[in-house]
Amino acid sequence: MMDIDAIFAADHERPPVERSLPWPETRDGLTVIIEPKPHWASDMRAFRAKTRAYCAYADWTANGARARFFGHIDTSGDDLIRKARRLIASEIADGHWN
Repeated sequence: MMDIDAIFAADHERPPVERSLPWPETRDGLTVIIEPKPHWASDMRAFRAKTRAYCAYADWTANGARARFFGHIDTSGDDLIRKARRLIASEIADGHWN
């Protein structure tokens, strides 16, 4: 049986465009959580870890902390990580990761 941290580590071994779980990145002293790209999106989003703000992943990779962030009504990077961990915990409890 896998644990949540092992699942996140295995996902992190894949290239960014193939990942299905959020992951942290730090540049210029700013940490963001990258939200994996949904099938309909043209780019991923980078959410500030503690603040409800995001930018395009392409802007983040090009400009780091100087990227243009926009306010988001209800999501921060920490929220993304917590939601993903809860989802995986639920899937483990349901036996999907045996």
